[in-house]
Amino acid sequence: MRDTLVEATLPAARDDDRPGPCHLPGGDDAYEAMVRGYTTPEMTAEEIHDVGLEQIARLEDQYRRLAEPLLGTDDLSEIYRRLREDPELHYSNADDVVADSLRCLEKAKAVMADWFDPVPRAECIATATDVGPMAFYRPPTQDGSRPGEFFFNIADPSAWAMFQVPVITYHEGIPGHHLRFALGVENDRVHDLHRLSYIAAYGEGWGLYTEQLSDEMGLYEDDWERLGMLMADSMRAGRLVVDTGMHALGWSRQQGIDYLADRSPMAMHEITEEVDRYIASPGQALLYMMDRLEIQSIRADAEAALGDRFDIKKFHSVVLGNGTVPLRTLRRMVEVWAASVE
Repeated sequence: MRDTLVEATLPAARDDDRPGPCHLPGGDDAYEAMVRGYTTPEMTAEEIHDVGLEQIARLEDQYRRLAEPLLGTDDLSEIYRRLREDPELHYSNADDVVADSLRCLEKAKAVMADWFDPVPRAECIATATDVGPMAFYRPPTQDGSRPGEFFFNIADPSAWAMFQVPVITYHEGIPGHHLRFALGVENDRVHDLHRLSYIAAYGEGWGLYTEQLSDEMGLYEDDWERLGMLMADSMRAGRLVVDTGMHALGWSRQQGIDYLADRSPMAMHEITEEVDRYIASPGQALLYMMDRLEIQSIRADAEAALGDRFDIKKFHSVVLGNGTVPLRTLRRMVEVWAASVE
C-alpha cells in the first residue's frame, strides 16, 4: 500500500493549492451531486456557503455577548485565543473529565421524561477510553444485554476544554444519539430497515438539534457551558464555509485552515484534521449543520401551525417514533401529525 501511495497516487495528486474537485473536468457537477446526496434542503454549494457565513456572523455576536463578562473582552480574536490556549480553561487530569461527563449524563437522565415520551428502556452509560475520536456512541443491543454507551477519550485530558464536556455529552448521550438509537432499536412497530439502519442526515441532524435543545431543557449550568455549545456550532458552521470554499470556490487547503483559525476557538490540530477530512470526503461535512437547520425548520413550521396546541413531547415522539427516515419524509410525517391535532 505504501508503494502504491508513493509511486502511483502521489505523482497524480493535486497540490494543496487545488484540493477541490472544482479543479477537475466535470468536478463542479460532481460536487453539486455530492451536496444533494448529503444534505436535505435543495441548495447549491454557493447558497450553502452563504448560509455558513450567516451562521458564523450570528455566532460572533453570541461569543461577544457571552464571553465579555467572563473574559473581560469583546475582541473576537482574543476570545478565541483564550478559549483555545488558556491552560486554566482546560483539564489537567482524566478523573475530572470523567466526573464532569458523568455529572452531565445524570443531569440529562433526570429531566428526560419531561421532554420525551416514551423514554428508552435501555440505560446510557459513559465510559472513558484512550483510543478513537474525542467522543463517540455505541447503541444498545436488541436483546437488552448491553446498554447504550457514550465513550470519551481521555488520552490527553488537556485536549478537553472544561466547558466543552457538557455539549458533547448531550450530543453523544442524552438527549442526543442515545434517544435516537435506543428508541429505534426498541420500536417493534416499524420495519427493521427503519429500526436498525442509519441515515447520517437524520442521525447527525438530530444530534446537533439536541445540542440546542439541551439549553431549552436547562442542562447548561452557566454561560461557560453555553460557550461550549457555541464552540460546537463554530465547527459545524465553519464546515459549510470551508467545504464549499475548497470544493466549489477554489480555495486552497491553507485558506480553509486560516478561515477556521480566525473564526473559531478550535485547537489548531483539530482544525487541520477537519480540513483534511473535508478534502478527503467532499460534501459529507455539510450534512451536520444543514440537516440540524432542517429539523429546526420542521419544528418551527409545526409550532407556527399549532400555536398553543404545540406539544414538544408529542413532536419528539413523531420525530423519533418512526425509526430512521429521510428528512423529507420526516417533514411530511410532522405535517400530517400537526394537521391531526385538535
